[in-house]
This record gives sequence, C-alpha cells and structure tokens, in this order.
Amino acid sequence: MTRGVARRASRQRSRIALAEKVVRAGTAIAGLNAAVALANRLTMPQLRTGYGVIEPVTVCVPARDEADRLPGLIADLLVQQGVPRLRVFILDDGSTDGTQRAALEAIGDDEQFTVVRDDTDPPVGWNGKTAACARLAEITEPTAPGALIFLDADVRLAPGALAAAVTELRRSRAALVCPWPNQRAESPVELLVQPLLAWSWAATLPIVVANRTLRPSTAVACGQFLVFDTAAYQSIGGHTAVAAEITEDLAIARALRHAGHHTTLTAAGPLASTRMYRSASELDQGYARWLWSAYGGPVGSTAIAATAALAYWVPPLAAIGGRGRLRRIGLLGYAAAVAARLLARSTETHGPLTATDTVAALAHPLSVAAYLRLTYRSHRGHRVGALTWKGRTLRERPC
Repeated sequence: MTRGVARRASRQRSRIALAEKVVRAGTAIAGLNAAVALANRLTMPQLRTGYGVIEPVTVCVPARDEADRLPGLIADLLVQQGVPRLRVFILDDGSTDGTQRAALEAIGDDEQFTVVRDDTDPPVGWNGKTAACARLAEITEPTAPGALIFLDADVRLAPGALAAAVTELRRSRAALVCPWPNQRAESPVELLVQPLLAWSWAATLPIVVANRTLRPSTAVACGQFLVFDTAAYQSIGGHTAVAAEITEDLAIARALRHAGHHTTLTAAGPLASTRMYRSASELDQGYARWLWSAYGGPVGSTAIAATAALAYWVPPLAAIGGRGRLRRIGLLGYAAAVAARLLARSTETHGPLTATDTVAALAHPLSVAAYLRLTYRSHRGHRVGALTWKGRTLRERPC
C-alpha cells in the first residue's frame, strides 16, 4: 500500500516537473518576443515629415473593384506636399463596380493623374495584382527616372507622406523602402487578426539589423505602400521577376536582395494607414489566399503552429489551471505575450495606445487561434484549388 502511494506520488511529481518544463519553454519564447518587440519600439526607423523632394515621383495604383475606397486615396494624393514633380497612374483592373468612373470624378481636371482601364485577364502563370503592377510599370516607363511608388487603393496618406517616404529612400540608399501603414481595425474579427501582421515581425525580427543585411530571409515588405528606386526596380525586371508569387511584395524585396540591393522597413506611424478588410468573410478570403505559402508548405506551417501553441496557449492555460510556481510561470508568459502585442502596436502606430489596443492584446491567445484557423483553411483551399480573390481563381506557378 505504501509502495503504491509512493509510486503514484513519484509519477505525480514527474508530471508536474514535465509540465513546468513545458510552461517554462513557452514562457521563454514569449519573453524573447517581448524583448525583440521592445528593441524595435526603441530603434525602429520612422517616417518623418518636413522634407521636400525635387526628383520625379511616380505613383502607381492598381485598383480592382475599389470604387468606394479609391476616391479617398485620390483626395489624399491631390493634397500631397513637397513633391512638385508628381505623376499618378491608376489602373482599373477589369472592375465591375464603376472604379474608373469613381476615379475620374475624384480627380476632376488635375493633369497629374492618368487613369487607364485594362479588361484583359492576367497571363497564365501571373498573379492578378502582380500583372496589374507590371502593366502600370510599362505605362509609366517614359517617366521612369526618380522614385516609383506602388499604393493600394485603401491606403490613406497624410499630406507629407510621399515626400517623407522618398526622403527615407534616398537617406537609406536603399532600392526599396517599405513604409508600414497603421493597420486600422474596427470589427471584433479585425481586432483579433489585423494586429498580428505587425506583431509577426515586430516581435520576432530586430528590424535595425534586418535593414542592414542582404539576407533575403530577413526582408519584410508590405505591398500596400512600396517605394522603389526606379533604376533598381527595372534592373531586376520589376514585377515580372515575381509574376506568379502570391506574396509578391515580399518576393520582390527578396529578389532585390538577391541582386545585391538593400531593402528597408520603416514605420509610417500617423502618415499612412489602411483598413484592409471590412467584414469577416472578406478577411477570411483575404488571408486564405496567401497563408498557405507563408512558411514553405504544410511542414513549416505545422512547426509554426506548434510553436505558437507552446508560447501563447500553454502559459495562459497554466495561469488558469496551475498552482503555485507553475501558475506564476504561466502568468509571466501570458504577461510577456501581452506586452509584445502592445509594444508591436505602439511601434506600428507611433502614438498612444488605446483601450481597444489593450483589449486586443489581452485576447492574444484567441488571436493566435484565429490565425491558425485561417492557416488551416488556406492550406485546405490551396490543396483543392478553391482559392479565389476578387472573382479570380488563384493560379499555381507554372512548372
């Protein structure tokens, strides 16, 4: 009887010891993320206004079914300061909602703007947005010298944003500067998912170091706002070099680094913002179209999922269900995860945090769950060829 009790007690101690090791491992990962996020908050480059540029600045806007969003961007472009040699080219990429008409009405008689409509489908082996960007680059080639900027229709800009971005391009001597827009979120599902975009790099990658290296794996880019040195862009073939890539923004940054050009990420703070998705279904479809490609395939995604579960589910579960030291370790891990989220958000906005930001950070375990669900749906949709975006089937890279 005594021996049986002793064996059970020994097994119980072993289970507790193993559980503590697992929780410690998760907490260590969360703590490392918080440390990286703090370093980025203190050292991340930031776009700053007050500069003017005299070189030609060409803005390209690919727009498909953006009649309700594009006029807002045009209004912002009309009041840009410090860019006297600005030209804007807008491509209506086969829209069915009156995008071209909405653009022309918003532009009025301003001669800096050119609107072109293209009703042809993307060539076989091309991603739709990449084909639109390549078409815009062809149209603008006669005005090529200077800076070449690609903007999504849902981006909103402060009056000095373009001048600040081009100034940073020249100051950094980079081939590409990516000013990271503030990702605005309003609905509950947006608040769960959208802050993860900035958190994914702000809590894992020291940006000051990444900006100084040519290592392609450390490149970060956001296709919503890309600022190229035109000559460098053309030297790699522009968007033609990444024709079939679903994440063409990251792919073109890596292509530039492969060619020996520097690319940098900078926080755009209050100068640029965007609201990518406005409904749960739009968000679901938007993430599902590319998450399958994020980590090199199912094996990579599974490894990321396991790490995320270890770091962001295990510590809070231990905090809720554990006792004594186990609970304290779990609380520490959960606090580190929340701190990393808040620091990443502060880096992105470069402004005061709101109550909504805090609530979203406290819900980080739920955010991770939502993200893993989207990753699973993306892999499943890719496997059966069911992924679409804005009415177009997403095609595989040709063999």
